[in-house]
Amino acid sequence: MGAVQRFVEAEADFEVASEESVLPDDRTHAVATSELALSMTRPEARQVVERWLAEARIARDTLRFALPPSRGDLGPGDLIRLDQPDMAGTYRIDAVEIGPYRIAEAQCIEPAVYRPLDMVDEVPPAFDFVPPIPPLPLFLDLPLLSGQEQEHAPHLAVTAAPWPGAMALYAASGGEDFALVGLYGRPATVGTLVTALPAASPALLDTGAPVQIRLSRGTLQSVSLERLLAGANLAAIGDGSPEGWEVIQFATAELVAPGEFMLSRRVRGRNGSDAEMAPTHPEGSYFVLLDQSVEQIPFASGDRGVQRNYRIGPARRAIDDPTYVAQAHAFRGQGLRPLSPVHLRLTPSSAGHDLTWIRRTRIDGDTWDGFDVPLGEENELYRVRVRNGSTILREAITSEPRWSYTTADRTTDAPPIGAELEVTQISARYGAGASARLSL
Repeated sequence: MGAVQRFVEAEADFEVASEESVLPDDRTHAVATSELALSMTRPEARQVVERWLAEARIARDTLRFALPPSRGDLGPGDLIRLDQPDMAGTYRIDAVEIGPYRIAEAQCIEPAVYRPLDMVDEVPPAFDFVPPIPPLPLFLDLPLLSGQEQEHAPHLAVTAAPWPGAMALYAASGGEDFALVGLYGRPATVGTLVTALPAASPALLDTGAPVQIRLSRGTLQSVSLERLLAGANLAAIGDGSPEGWEVIQFATAELVAPGEFMLSRRVRGRNGSDAEMAPTHPEGSYFVLLDQSVEQIPFASGDRGVQRNYRIGPARRAIDDPTYVAQAHAFRGQGLRPLSPVHLRLTPSSAGHDLTWIRRTRIDGDTWDGFDVPLGEENELYRVRVRNGSTILREAITSEPRWSYTTADRTTDAPPIGAELEVTQISARYGAGASARLSL
């Protein structure tokens, strides 16, 4: 038989520890466990568990006897010794019933278990107290990544060094009615760009110069080209605001310094985020690895476009603790945004010029079984604009991926050099999506 004693370890961080004892001549595998809400050293706990285990075997022998009036000095806690062969041993009086006779109850004990143990009392090391610090929360309004997300809900990446444990996210429409909306138990892999990242052709393997990333925590690893094409090493780069995140992938991550990596063999503008590809992502831009630690927050579709207040901090602390970070954001739901059309072409016709394009889809666009990719919207609708910078010279709505720019209309508009044609797919839920432009 074995016994395990749990206790609060003294002279350390007062964490729960345990001591175990086993009867050497007992072949049973039974183990009894008990917990004491007491602060003890390990030698004290070892002595308690060994005494408990010894008494569990020896204390099965009990006595009940009457004491003569002349032995009124005996009471609970006193030890007596009997020499009779069938009950020889030392007994401890546990109770005395006072009446016409003094009836005593005693149980057999082993005096050796009460002697101090010859055990080295090693003082456990005490760890320095590290107070929690305000976390770094990054809200990301991303396009659909796997197709299994809520289309309208944003993501949250939160990190802190050191990580204090689970982070709690509270939300409120006003400034006081905060309610808990989620707990986040894993820190995100977040960093910043050490070198700038220029634009590149989207959806193609970029073999240009590596970009250097400095992580605040976490690590990165290289993957094969097959795993890259299967969706591995997905990351987002942006300025820290909820919108404007470009989704990229990288195949090679080379460690060049503690916490710093060189990323090469990239694929840019993933999942329709080519519309967010800036001419250059400057130094200091945020980098977020889109792994399982980056989760969507509970968010109602009707709250899109409505600014809400958020507070996030260590879950073990109150919402008004200084470690909580307060932010206010409104999300449009980029997962609902139609992707920009591609392959814009302007060809002469008898009426003037015909503008054609090919639409893209944000839902199930990787299948090759159908005649065309799914529409992904209630109706097929496009907005065509003739622009001169910020000035709109003409706007038209069409339900087909083509539009005629007649000679009469072009004469009326008189577009100058540098004017552009802009095509945008329209969603009934989101509105105008990402646009594609063609210079006139």
